[in-house]
Amino acid sequence: MPHAEIKYSSDLQLDSAAILAEIETIILRHDGGAGACKGRAYPTDEFHHSHVTVSVSLLVKPHRDAAFSAALLSALEQAVSAMLPRPCEFSFGLHYSTPHYVTRSLKA
Repeated sequence: MPHAEIKYSSDLQLDSAAILAEIETIILRHDGGAGACKGRAYPTDEFHHSHVTVSVSLLVKPHRDAAFSAALLSALEQAVSAMLPRPCEFSFGLHYSTPHYVTRSLKA
């Protein structure tokens, strides 16, 4: 299950729910078996220069090679940057969790 986090300065007006939904859609377009993408957005009142940082984390899988990663990163960066206000600084990171990372659903 992928994870997405958006961290941004609170002077920017973002539709973080729409951005997170778009991230999930793009991940599933590139990897239909990825599952739902858990997402969180963190605005902050303490910042130096207006900025948005987006981080997407995936588990390591054999098909998620360099070509897959480059295509996914490009698609995500283009789509997310198109949804951001101007002017602002923007950073995007695609990360892979280590083999020692566990994710699962906890049931009642």
